[in-house]
Amino acid sequence: MNEPAPPDQLPRRIGLIGAVALAFNGTVAASIFALPALLAADFGNFSPCLFPIVGLAALVIIIPFTWSAAAFPDSGGPAIYGRVFGRFAGFELGWIYYVARATAFAANANVLTAYLARWIKSADQGEVRITFLLAATALFAAINIAGVRKAIGLLTGLALLKSAPLFVAAIAAIALTFPWPAPAPTPTLTQFEAGLLIVFYAFVGFENAVIPAGETKNPSNVLPRAILVTIAVTTLLYFVVQLAFVSALPGGAADEKAPLIDLGWWLAGSVGAATLTLAAVASLAGSLHGIMTSTPRVTYALGLRGDIPAWFARVQPKFETPANSIVFFAFFSGALAVSGSFVWLAVVSTLARMFVYAVTIAALRRAPGRRDLGPIHYVVGALGILVCVWAAAQADAKAWITLVALAAAGLLLYAIASFGRRMVAR
Repeated sequence: MNEPAPPDQLPRRIGLIGAVALAFNGTVAASIFALPALLAADFGNFSPCLFPIVGLAALVIIIPFTWSAAAFPDSGGPAIYGRVFGRFAGFELGWIYYVARATAFAANANVLTAYLARWIKSADQGEVRITFLLAATALFAAINIAGVRKAIGLLTGLALLKSAPLFVAAIAAIALTFPWPAPAPTPTLTQFEAGLLIVFYAFVGFENAVIPAGETKNPSNVLPRAILVTIAVTTLLYFVVQLAFVSALPGGAADEKAPLIDLGWWLAGSVGAATLTLAAVASLAGSLHGIMTSTPRVTYALGLRGDIPAWFARVQPKFETPANSIVFFAFFSGALAVSGSFVWLAVVSTLARMFVYAVTIAALRRAPGRRDLGPIHYVVGALGILVCVWAAAQADAKAWITLVALAAAGLLLYAIASFGRRMVAR
C-alpha cells in the first residue's frame, strides 16, 4: 500500500526495482555508445581496463555517498544534503546538481541524434536536429507529468531493451575474436589523467535514484542497494563492450559518433547494425527519461522549502507529479541540448557532480538520520572527497567558466524567493 501523502507532497511508489531502473538508466546512457571509439583511439587495447580501474576508484566516492543518501529520507538529493551547511549552501548544491543533470540530458540527446542520423537523413544537422531535440524533450516531459508509476514502468522496460542486446552483442564479438589482443602498455599518469574526467562520466548518474527519496519505499535500505547493484552491472557492461570493440574493430569505427553501429555491422550486417541502433535509442531514451523523472524533484524540493519560488513545488492534483518543475526542466535542458555537443556537455556535467559528491559525503557528519560514525567513515569519506577534488582538477578553463556561469544563473531564482520571504515577513 502506498504511504499517504499530505498536501503538496508526493506518495511513496518507488521500490527496489524502480530505484535500480533510475540508477541504471542514469549511469548507462550516452557513454557506452559514444566512448568506445574515443577511448580506443587514445588508449588502444588498454581501454577496456579503464572501466574496472575507474569503477574501483569511483567506489571510494560511491560508498560514502550511499551512507549519506541513506540518512536523508526526503526528496531533493543534494538540495537536502547541502542544507545541513546552511540554507544557501543547500540551494547552491541543489542547483549545481540540477545543472549537472541538465547538461547530461543535453549531452545524451545529442548522441541520440547522431545514432538516428544513420537512418534518418540530417537528424543531427540544422533545423531537423533542433526540431528532434525539442520534440524528444517535450515527449519525455509529458510522460513524466502523467504519473511516476507509469514513468517507472517505462524506465524499467527501457533498461531491459538497452542492456540485453549490448550484453549479447559484446559476448558474441568477444567469443568470435578469441584470442583477444594483448593489453597495450599502461598509459602514463599524465595520459591517464587527461582521459579521467570523460571516463568518470561513464559512472556518474547513479545518484539519479536518490533524488526522489521522498517517493521511495524504505529509502534508507533500498537506495544503497540499488546504487551498488547498478555500479557492479555497469562496470561489467562497459568492460565487455569496450573489449568487444577493440577486438572486433582494431582499426576503429567509420563513424566515431556512433561506433557501436559498426560493431553491429561486423557481427551481423544490416540486422546487427539495426539491432544495436535500436539498443542505442532505448539506452539514450532511458537515460533522458530517467533524468526527466528524477531531476525536477530538485526544484520541487527547493520550492517546497522556499529557496526558489513556490511555483516549482506545485503538485498536479490529478497525476500527483511536480508538473511545473518538469516543464521548467524541459525548457532548460532543451535549450542546452540545442546549444552544445556531447564531449563538452559531458565534461561540464562531470565537473559539477564532483562538487556535489564531495559535499554530499561531508554532509554525513551532520545528517539527521546518521548512524554512529567510526574511523572507517572518516577515512573512506576523506578519500572520496580527495578523489572528487582530483577529478575536478582535470577540467579545462572552458568547463569551469561554463559551470560558474550556469551556477550563477540560479541565483536569480534564489533572490526572487528571498524577496518573497521578506515581503511575507513584513
